[in-house]
Amino acid sequence: MSTDESQSSSPEYQALGRRAQRVFQVTFSDQSMSEMNELPIDEQLKLVDRISSITSDQLKEPTGALTVFHRDGGTFYRVRVGELRCYFEIRGDVLFSHYILHKNTLTDFIYRNKLPVKEETMVEQEGSFWKYLESLRK
Repeated sequence: MSTDESQSSSPEYQALGRRAQRVFQVTFSDQSMSEMNELPIDEQLKLVDRISSITSDQLKEPTGALTVFHRDGGTFYRVRVGELRCYFEIRGDVLFSHYILHKNTLTDFIYRNKLPVKEETMVEQEGSFWKYLESLRK
């Protein structure tokens, strides 16, 4: 077996070939960019690496940290990266990140469970909701 043949059968080479099948550009909404800017650099890199390494095969059959759901006639995906959840959709060859949310937050729960609340409202209200709950304690 030649070096070229053994190299092409290696798992790393096959993984690279699968990734090269379809490379997506990743873009971020204002909310996503704002959330990214609040993160430490290492978490930003981890998140961007995870999103940018998503393949078309993974999108066809999402499993594990990548899930799919339908909302308002559209197909959306969620990828978990540590304590963060990135909600995105496919727009041609672009993965457009609508939201980056922290796990176990009200906004993440509302979005994940497709509750009938306007998305803009839920993002704006998250902080005030928790302040309201704190005021009830006093």
